[in-house]
Amino acid sequence: MSGIDGKVVAITGAGSGIGEATALLLAARGARLVLGARRSERLAELVSRIEKSGGTAVQTRTDVTRRDDLHALVALAGERFGRLDVLVANAGVGTISPLDDLRVDEWDRMVDVNIKGVLHGIGAALPVFRAQGTGHFVTIASTAAFRVVPAMAVYAGTKFAVRAICEGLRQEAGDSLRVTTVSPGVVATGFAEASTNPRVRAEITAMRDRIAIPPEAIAQAIAFAIDQPPTVDVNEIVVRPTAQS
Repeated sequence: MSGIDGKVVAITGAGSGIGEATALLLAARGARLVLGARRSERLAELVSRIEKSGGTAVQTRTDVTRRDDLHALVALAGERFGRLDVLVANAGVGTISPLDDLRVDEWDRMVDVNIKGVLHGIGAALPVFRAQGTGHFVTIASTAAFRVVPAMAVYAGTKFAVRAICEGLRQEAGDSLRVTTVSPGVVATGFAEASTNPRVRAEITAMRDRIAIPPEAIAQAIAFAIDQPPTVDVNEIVVRPTAQS
């Protein structure tokens, strides 16, 4: 029996991309899923696909900028399955642009989703994990958490912050909670379309179309970390295209 079978896993940003791929993979390996995203219709379609394949999943509309939504996601796991074993903090936004564009509202949105959204998940799940005596935080960062390039200053700043928060959480977690940060490189998702700067959007789209890896590659990394025995804590995984510099 794998270390995934029977585990209760909550996933934010589950409606598409990495979150959707992770949900499908974990469901196929026996996890019981609690799926959250802002687009309820996408979640309903995903739950239907999982159930038709013999898997188990429930859903709730989740905006990670709202603390109450994360508490509701965690509470749903307890109500339906009696526990929560893993929280995959996948929701994120990358409205990248040069600082000279002064797209301040977009900066605020990245901070709210990418940083505060992770903190809201920790705030909701940590008391549950402590009470259970076990739990696993899996957080999606980015290769931008290691390297800053033009037009990605704010986005990279949020991902550097996520790595710092997760490392602090790991050090405070003790011997019963696990903390994993997964940092993807260029992935074939809708990330490029988020930029409102036409030049940047075109450049990111071209790079994605040339070298991107599928979201299933990141899902496999997440599954690897979850699958380990309780005494093994996989702390950081970086997954990028071979062609990415």
